[in-house]
Formats: sequence, structure tokens, C-alpha cells
Amino acid sequence: MSVDHKLSMSIDIENLTKTYSGFAALDDVSLSIKSGEFLSLLGSSGSGKTTLLMALAGFVRPDAGSIRFGGREMIFEPPHKRDVGMMFQSYALFPHMNVFQNVAYPLKLRGYKRAEIRQRVEQALATVELDHLIERGITEMSGGQRQRIALARAIVFEPKILLMDEPLSALDKRLRETMQLELRRLHERLGMTVVYVTHDQREALTMSDRIAVMSKGKIRQVDTPLNLYERPANRFIAEFVGESSCLPVSVEGGQIRFQGRALRTASQISGLQQPSLVVRPEKLQFVTTDAADFNLLQGRVSDVIFQGESQLVQVDLGEGMAVAIRRPTRSSSDNRLPVRGEAVTLGLHMQDTLVVGEQA
Repeated sequence: MSVDHKLSMSIDIENLTKTYSGFAALDDVSLSIKSGEFLSLLGSSGSGKTTLLMALAGFVRPDAGSIRFGGREMIFEPPHKRDVGMMFQSYALFPHMNVFQNVAYPLKLRGYKRAEIRQRVEQALATVELDHLIERGITEMSGGQRQRIALARAIVFEPKILLMDEPLSALDKRLRETMQLELRRLHERLGMTVVYVTHDQREALTMSDRIAVMSKGKIRQVDTPLNLYERPANRFIAEFVGESSCLPVSVEGGQIRFQGRALRTASQISGLQQPSLVVRPEKLQFVTTDAADFNLLQGRVSDVIFQGESQLVQVDLGEGMAVAIRRPTRSSSDNRLPVRGEAVTLGLHMQDTLVVGEQA
């Protein structure tokens, strides 16, 4: 299996709607996914991301709208005729079959001959580096190995589209992070179009070419991981993606003001409803004097939390507002952090001074 973008396919979703007893699981969803792209559907439980994935797979019939694979309408096509690979959270492996039999199952359903089945299974297992376990029983496999077997089964017939429904959520943190990188590298090698459902924003940021953030059956923003993090469209996105504090600000005479002090910002502030200042812990600095191009926040340290590779300093700004500043953990004495109760001045560069409005 090698990279061949002829083996991938674009996906176009237009005005997709699905309701259950008056609840809109999908509310007029439109989205275009490029051929060979790795796109993640990110959202909390009930956001509509899994319903959208199941509609792409053919397991959910939308009430209205269009789904096209490579320009071909798929709404009325049954799942087995959509030529998509599917990987579930539970892996859905057959415990009474060995590794070979599990991976071969989609090929047998499609009527492949025995010799070609053997060749394709060996190739798929080699891709996920498990070809040496081809005759092992499924019950003898670890969680990480089962995840790889499920992936081999999903790609063995070389589908042009691979749909993945939170396939790493059952793994422990270290293995999950390892598999994130392996899946990303595998996608780069195979080149197929991937739609990946997750509720883990760090996982989506790590793996995706683009991310579609969903809430209440709607797509709220679609963008690259960097743009989604650095330029959230509204307060909902800013709070959902990454750590942040959203502080209420006012617009007076074309200026953003926080606690009576004008803030310099590169953000577009005209037309914002209920504007908020987005403050991320890694964007803040401790400062002692006025610094050019920095906005200053005055506060008092309420807590210092050791988190291994970093320390989080929580700062009370007064009026019921607080922010956090993150610093790498170092042993050198010149990295002294303030202590609880100490007054501090925080600097936020004007380029990092992001103001957003409420979700439309």
C-alpha cells in the first residue's frame, strides 16, 4: 500500500438535516472535504459529530440534504455500496476469529479470491506492523494491537474514504498519543480521505489537516488546527479549543477597554456582540515595568500548581475574574515564580490580544 491520491475521494455535504422527535441532531450542515484530506469532527457529546459520520457511512438516513463522494450522490446508497472503510470505538473485532480471519472478513464479503485475500491481508498487517501475528487469536492481543488490527481491517480493501469514530478513546494516555502520531503517518503514506470523530481537542489538533467544530447539530467553524487555535471565530470556539480565560470587555469610542484600561489589539472589533478578551496561559508573561507593545493586567497570585513539565500560576484580577499563566518547570534559580498572595503584573502582547464575540 503506497500513496496514491487516485485512491482518495472528495466529500461534499450540503444542507444535511436529521431530527429525532423534534431534536435536530444535524441542522442544515454543509461541508466540503478535499480528496486525501484528514478532517476531524470535533465536539462534545450530543454535538452531532457521530450522527454526521453515520450519515456518511450510510447507517443514518438524513431527512434532507445531499452527500456526494467524488461528485456522486450517495444519500440512497446502502452502506455496503459506499466503498468506505469504517473503524469504530469498540473495534468490533470477532473474538472467535484469529487475526487473519478478522482482517480478511471485508474481502470475503466482496468476493475476493483466496490468493488475493492472503496477499492483501499480509500487506495490510505489514502496514500496521503486525504481520508477524497473523495467526494469533484476538483474545491474545493487547488493546493497542487490537486497535491496529481494526485499522488493518478497515484499509484492507483500499477504500477511498476512511471513517473513524473515536477509535483511540479506549486506550491509555501514552498509547493513545503514540497511536495519534502513527495514524497521522499512516494517512500520509496511504493518502486516503479520512473523516475522524473525536471529543478530544488535543487529539484533533495533533492529527488533522482541518477541524470542523460542531455544537447543537451545527458546524461552528472549519479551519486548520493553527487557525482554529489562534483565530477562533467566537467565544465558544475559544473556550472549547485549548485552555483560555474569556474576560468581558467593552467597546468605547472604537477602543477595547478592560477594567477601565484601553487595550491595543490587532483583532477586528467592529460589530462584535458581547466582546470578550481571550487569554491563553502560554501567551502571558510576568513583567515589572511598562513594555512596548504589551497590554498590562494587574492581579494577585491565588495559587501555583505543579504539573510536571510546567507550572500553572493562577492570578486573581478582581471583580470575579481570573487568568492563568503557564511556565516550563526548570530547576534554575532565575526562574523564580511568584508565591501565593503576591501582587503581579502580567503582559499580553498586542498581537496576542484576541477579542471575540458571542456565538452567532
